[in-house]
Amino acid sequence: MAEGDEDLPRDAKIVKSLLKSMGVEDYEPRVIHQFLELWYRYVVDVLTDAQVYSEHAGKPAIDCDDVKLAIQSKVNSSFSQPPPREVLLELARNRNKAPLPKSIAGPGIPLPPEQDTLIKPNYQLAIPNKQSSQAVEEMDEDEEGGVDPTPSQEQKTDMPQHTPQRVAFSLAKRPK
Repeated sequence: MAEGDEDLPRDAKIVKSLLKSMGVEDYEPRVIHQFLELWYRYVVDVLTDAQVYSEHAGKPAIDCDDVKLAIQSKVNSSFSQPPPREVLLELARNRNKAPLPKSIAGPGIPLPPEQDTLIKPNYQLAIPNKQSSQAVEEMDEDEEGGVDPTPSQEQKTDMPQHTPQRVAFSLAKRPK
């Protein structure tokens, strides 16, 4: 055996010989530990299921039939067989009965609609509307003159609204 095999446990030596018999020569040392972990977990799961089956049957101990049933249960839940070839061919025939839709695109690569692309303007500037100097003076006079602090709806519409104006710029390259 190779160097360092003397200090390996018996199970690790078995895993190492299995890898060698399958033609695997180059592997990391932790692969052996991962296989051992998988192996131990599988054995514990099977024996736990076998114990449950044995208790359900009213047996005092686990026997060979309980272990076989547990293994078969594990195989049935872990692995599934693909459907027969005939079933797959029938499904393919049914699916392929409907023809593909005709291509309505012109020459070249079809592109998504413009609203779904990233070539649109991608930022906006908010520019506040400037009040005229006359409107500012009127507001100052209203505050000083002691006019009703809650103006009527008609007076409010006369005052300019302070809604920002939005401007968008395209990021297209400029000609040189």
